[in-house]
Amino acid sequence: MDGRPPSALAQALAHNLLAYQSFEPGVSNEYPIRSMAQLPPLPLQWQGPEHRFWSKRTDRSGWVEEVQIGKPRHVLILVENLPVPFDRRVWQEALALQSAGHVVSVICPKGKGFNDSYELRDGVHIYRHDLVEATSAKGYPAEYITALVHQLRLSLAVRRRQRIDVIQACNPPDLMFLIALFHRLLFGTRFLFDHHDLSPELYFSRFGRKDALYWVLGLLEKLTFRVADASIATNETFRDIAIARGNMPADRVFVVKSYPDPAKTHRHTPEPALVDDGKYIVGYVGIMGAQDGVEMLVRAMDHIIYARGRNDIKAVLVGDGPEYERLRALAETLRLGDALQFTGYLSGPTMMRHLSAFDIGVIPDPPNGCNEKLSMNKVFEYMMLGIPFVQFDLAQARREAGDAALVTMRHSAAALADSIIALADDSTRRRQMAKTARAIAGRDFQWSTQATRYLAAIDSIFTAEDVPT
Repeated sequence: MDGRPPSALAQALAHNLLAYQSFEPGVSNEYPIRSMAQLPPLPLQWQGPEHRFWSKRTDRSGWVEEVQIGKPRHVLILVENLPVPFDRRVWQEALALQSAGHVVSVICPKGKGFNDSYELRDGVHIYRHDLVEATSAKGYPAEYITALVHQLRLSLAVRRRQRIDVIQACNPPDLMFLIALFHRLLFGTRFLFDHHDLSPELYFSRFGRKDALYWVLGLLEKLTFRVADASIATNETFRDIAIARGNMPADRVFVVKSYPDPAKTHRHTPEPALVDDGKYIVGYVGIMGAQDGVEMLVRAMDHIIYARGRNDIKAVLVGDGPEYERLRALAETLRLGDALQFTGYLSGPTMMRHLSAFDIGVIPDPPNGCNEKLSMNKVFEYMMLGIPFVQFDLAQARREAGDAALVTMRHSAAALADSIIALADDSTRRRQMAKTARAIAGRDFQWSTQATRYLAAIDSIFTAEDVPT
């Protein structure tokens, strides 16, 4: 045999996984369960001794080939700061695992409309817990300790149902290695660190001080890397940090970028209510936290409307977050009225219709030691949709956007407003930027390639085989 499963076994496995998406005929796979006692056993994994799982990928020439990715595992993903599937990166990773035949469980907080304690969605088991987000530096210890208690409790509940082979922790915070260490010492579970944010830099960007908590965060980051069997980074800058600051072996760090799924991220007919008045639409999509700089965009709109007298430009802000209500109150105080609209959280085709109405996107994140290293989802989403955008001088975003972005060198509301107006008044430049964005996205932003790297990283924890980094 060549190692591939016989077709009959492959079909039986696929049937088993698909059938498990509903607990009974006619029941949606989005099935909420309130009690752990109601949960049936996880689906049996196929444990043929000579067989390994295979996955399809497309190489650069367009040929589809099958790639051996290892035997099926049970992967438990921990997320503290966002619910799933709201966290797009984590959700895409979970679906990649599930599609490859692995069993996937996720522990995350409730919120954003996802409030069921348990849900089986698209074959992924999602366990959610209550969590009160901190609003100040003093509140973070209580938030993180509460989350750890819930994660430990739920991880043991998951383990009672089936052995956990890998725990993947998605920071922030850099505390979830404690859960992984507990399971490693007692059960031999492997640990994969999914490095989303630079916690020390993020803390400094939010609170502007390098106090005791800042140094504690640096220590926790080092301990996380030390415990990890492997790490995945969102870009090459993060990979360099994992190697230099985290002392991770270079061959145990894998770059998995957060490219959106092109099947779900493409232009739709613009939302009629947004475009009917014929105004230029300046848009923002994403989380609205203190570090995201959305207040700068609100104040830029104040400058556009009142200082520059431009009533032909309006802004649409898609998303929510800790700053959402404060930003709405600020817009009311500045008397922006219909010139600034907040949509709240949107998803799916509704979000795509809103984004497709944008003439100009904005990345208002301030330049600092954290943001300049981040790969931002907004960059990828704007570019895949062919939306020219304005941003401040952020090194990583500049590298990824190229000429698809207009960089504002001075960090101020007036400078951001001037750049928005300049782009609104130059239709030729907007079209060229949009063309450049689509070309870069079509060439480079392939989630299928990143999914293959992600699956290889999972498999590398259990084998000595070389995989691409």
